[in-house]
Amino acid sequence: MKTRSVLIIACMLFLGMSSVFAAAKTEKIKVYGKCGMCKTRIEKAAKSVQGVNKATWVDGDELLTVTFDDMKTSVSKIEDAVAKVGHDTDHAKATDKAYNALPGCCKYDRPSNK
Repeated sequence: MKTRSVLIIACMLFLGMSSVFAAAKTEKIKVYGKCGMCKTRIEKAAKSVQGVNKATWVDGDELLTVTFDDMKTSVSKIEDAVAKVGHDTDHAKATDKAYNALPGCCKYDRPSNK
């Protein structure tokens, strides 16, 4: 009986720990921008989403690498937050108002399929 209890507790701990580690996810998202000001704005917008732990945008590649808890948020929510500050992604388009509010140095060529 004692061995069975220990085995059950060990299994519960293992399952609990694996679900915690499974929640951390890293994704790359195409985000259009041009400069250091874009980088700051894009990363700040991504980090404002609850569950995002890390966000790094590289302007040469226009890729945002985000690490987040997929139990708290999703790629689509992160893309929506970035679009709200004026930057298009492959799946979320910034409104014309948000895009037009960007400083001149941040005006990127918008994708034609958006």
